[in-house]
Amino acid sequence: AGMNGTAIANFTCVIFNVSFMNCTWHVGRIATEDTQYFLYWRPLRNEDVTECQNYIKDTCGRHIGCRFQSVTIANNYAYFLVNGSRELLLINIISGYIIVEKLTPPLNVTVDCTEDSHRCIIWWQPPHTSHVKKKSCFKYEIVIENK
Repeated sequence: AGMNGTAIANFTCVIFNVSFMNCTWHVGRIATEDTQYFLYWRPLRNEDVTECQNYIKDTCGRHIGCRFQSVTIANNYAYFLVNGSRELLLINIISGYIIVEKLTPPLNVTVDCTEDSHRCIIWWQPPHTSHVKKKSCFKYEIVIENK
């Protein structure tokens, strides 16, 4: 176990545009400028754990995040581990499964209105996602404005 206050905080990964993912964190509250953090992840249960290849750095050069491209996450599963190092000091380890996906708007929105019945039919295709396959998982809100 490492020293209290050295572990990262607020670890979050956000997937956007289906296959890009950014993971970010805050350095430990007592982490010094020579503390360095390393992110490892496993996107699928049967894959090996790999280290981040594209770190985001703060003004001290410490790793505070990672950018991923061509991300595939199956069955809502991904495992993350962030550990760290500092001369003569162990850094607490954080591991977990925190993923958020920012969705694109629905695709091919079509509106068909008839004047005589004062009705409109609106249909669309669900947004592309990195791992949600069931269309029934989505809920939509429609805002209609008369102009």
